[in-house]
Amino acid sequence: MDFFLEVFAGGLLAGLMYSLIAIGFVLIYKASGVFNFAQGAMVLFAALTFVSLLERGVPFWASFAITLLAMIVLAWGIERVMLRPLVNKPPMTLFMATLGLSYIIEGLAQFLWGAQVHGLELGVSDEPLEFAGLLLSQFDLFAAATAGVLVLLLSLLFNKTRIGISLRAVADDQLAALSVGIRLQKIWMIVWSVAGFVGLVAGLLWGARLGVQFSLSLIVLKALPVLIIGGFTSIGGAIVGGLIIGASEKLAEVYLGPVIGGGIENWFPYVLALLFLLIRPAGIFGERAIERV
Repeated sequence: MDFFLEVFAGGLLAGLMYSLIAIGFVLIYKASGVFNFAQGAMVLFAALTFVSLLERGVPFWASFAITLLAMIVLAWGIERVMLRPLVNKPPMTLFMATLGLSYIIEGLAQFLWGAQVHGLELGVSDEPLEFAGLLLSQFDLFAAATAGVLVLLLSLLFNKTRIGISLRAVADDQLAALSVGIRLQKIWMIVWSVAGFVGLVAGLLWGARLGVQFSLSLIVLKALPVLIIGGFTSIGGAIVGGLIIGASEKLAEVYLGPVIGGGIENWFPYVLALLFLLIRPAGIFGERAIERV
C-alpha cells in the first residue's frame, strides 16, 4: 500500500508541473480564444535566456528579472506585430499564426544564445525526502509548492482585480468589452506578459529537470491531454487535469507496463484525453458551447 501511495503522490506532484504549462494556454485562450501553440517556444526562450545569463556571471535574481523583462517585451511585440492586425480573424488563422510564431521564437533563441544544451541547477536536490511516511522527491515537492503559489496569485489577479474583471469581459464577448471602453490590445498584452511569466517559471522547473535544450519546447504536447481533461478556459481545470494525467500515467507505467509493455507513460494520457473527448468534449471545468440557430 505504501508503494502505491508513493507512486500516486509522485504522479500528482509531476502532474502539477504539467499544469504549469497548461496554465499558459488557458490564460491566452480565455482572453482571445486562441490556442497558443507558441507556449512551448516561450518556455524554451525563457529558460534559455535565464541559464545563458546565469552562465555569464549575472546573479540569480538579476537573471530572473532580466528574463522576465525580456518576456514582457516579447509579449508587447507579439501583440503589436501579430495580434493587433489579426483582430476578428477566424480562430484557425490565429492558430496558424501562433504555429509560425513558435518557430520564430525558437530561431530567435538560437540566434541569441546558441543551440547547445545547458544544465540548470536551482539549488534544490532531487533526492527522496520522507513526507507523511512516504518517500517523495524534494524537487517535486518544491515544484508543487511553486505551482500552488503561482495558481493562488493568478486566482487573486483574475478574480479580485479590475484586470481580472476586464479579462472575463473580453473572454465572454470581445465586441461588448470594446463597446464599454475596455482596451482589447492592453488586455492581450497583459495576458501574454502573464503567460510569459508562467512560461519562465515552468521553463526553470522543467529546465532543471530535463536540461535546457530545444526539445524543451515539445513539452507543449504534454499539456494537450491536461487541457482536454480540465477544459481550455479554467485555471482550476488545468490543475485538476494535470493531477489526473500525472497520477494516471505513473500508475499505468507501474501496474500496466509489465503487462502491456514499456513506454505506456508516453501514450496513456492521450488515451484518457480521447475518452474525455467522447464523454465530455468541453472537459471537466470547460464551458460548453451553445449555438442558437
